[in-house]
Amino acid sequence: MNFTRRRFLHAGGVTALAATTACDSIPEALLIGRRVPARGEGPFQVPAGESTDLVSHALNRLTFGPRPGDYERVRKLGADEDAAFAAFLDEQLNPSAINDPAAENALRRFETLGEPPGELFEYQEKLLLAELTRGTLLRAVLSERQLYEVMVHFWSDHFNIDPSKGDCKWLKTADDRDVIRAHALGRFPEMLRASALSPAMLWYLDGRVNRRAKSADKPNENYGRELLELHTLGVHGGYSQKDVMEVARCLTGWTVRGTNQSKHSLGKVEFNPDQHDKDAKEVLGKIIPAIPVGVKREEAEILGRNELDQVLEIVGLHPATAKHLATKLCRRFIADEPPAAAVTKVADAFLRTRGDIGSTLRALFATTEFRTTRANKFKRPFHFIVSALRATDTATDAPPALMDFLVRMGHAPFHYPTPDGYPEEATPWMGTLLWRWNFAVALTDGKINGVKFENAALRKCFRGDDELFAHFLGRKPTAAETDGGQASGALVPLLLASPGFQKC
Repeated sequence: MNFTRRRFLHAGGVTALAATTACDSIPEALLIGRRVPARGEGPFQVPAGESTDLVSHALNRLTFGPRPGDYERVRKLGADEDAAFAAFLDEQLNPSAINDPAAENALRRFETLGEPPGELFEYQEKLLLAELTRGTLLRAVLSERQLYEVMVHFWSDHFNIDPSKGDCKWLKTADDRDVIRAHALGRFPEMLRASALSPAMLWYLDGRVNRRAKSADKPNENYGRELLELHTLGVHGGYSQKDVMEVARCLTGWTVRGTNQSKHSLGKVEFNPDQHDKDAKEVLGKIIPAIPVGVKREEAEILGRNELDQVLEIVGLHPATAKHLATKLCRRFIADEPPAAAVTKVADAFLRTRGDIGSTLRALFATTEFRTTRANKFKRPFHFIVSALRATDTATDAPPALMDFLVRMGHAPFHYPTPDGYPEEATPWMGTLLWRWNFAVALTDGKINGVKFENAALRKCFRGDDELFAHFLGRKPTAAETDGGQASGALVPLLLASPGFQKC
């Protein structure tokens, strides 16, 4: 592709950014991570119980961790913990009604995040990935729409795409915006269809080359397999290899214009009825009729396109899909070994509401298992780093130095190579403990360019070390924790690296 003026300008922008972040420090005025909404002056109310209360539990699970003042704000939403939690949940399940100036202001510098698919090809791939990852981190740190951001990460793993493959380098930005973010708290069938026709997904799982132009052609089953195994029914969802192949046959003929074909309408999704398998199919016992011989091309196109919707209708609200998604949601919000009773209730809500994600989450958060299983989830590295930035109210512009820590811990956004997405369970992440300590020390010592921690400002938010402990741990500290912290001479990094802060 020609080196356009836009590419030239953005190449210069990348160079300038690299030069800036290589300096010893970044002027405070350039940091965009300080929150805009006023919370009032500290000291703020903190958790007072010896164990995690419901408000702290909500802030740990429904958000990427509390900032100074968050506990007080949420606790005041209701007369008691239950009422405060209910009000907070109502607020978070309606993200469009939440003002979000800090995150919105921070994202204005990243113009690629709003570009349509065809325009994304005008940018350098490295810039696209950098802006996508930095924008993702800043949203998680700054956004008031925290449950929405948590669900964006959940669905990003569920519909994982590795941007390093082919035209995904350019198209993942649009997928993140138009598939994941557009539907994160919407309806699952609509998200599933958006993903199936996402230009990035058509590239990543080879849907673009799934065609049957001649009777001898065999369909490419890659997307069909992952649609059933990962996106809907689950590996134990009751489908067979024959179902995989039949789904693949139903989806023949879809393609996306790529850089190896044309410079016009790049990223455009198209359906070619001449490359569609027109014979009858059977998916999970449901017959999809053959396209009659001799019909006009326009009618053949309509019927062929409709086979995609028939497949998604079969699998999108299937009981196995409900169980698979409920299991993953309960693993994310309750425990690595999801309680069977909670899974059943969540799956029932999913089916009853025809895949409404907000209603499904309400059912999950209403379970006894969610309300009583607290401080047991080991934070994944992204959650840990974001929660540390939020807990310390640290200003940042999500620089490359910060991303380096996520890369070293193996949890940088949009870097996972296989379709199953980053694991949720604790075991794969236990080897990151040393890097977590290194990060805590570097953060509080001011050793990360583009990140500004202010110890004095943080301490003004609380009435002493005991309240600082309670803010970080979500409860009163134990005597051992108090003694160890006071003896350390490095209280904040010790708290960030403590077992209590590593869990949520």
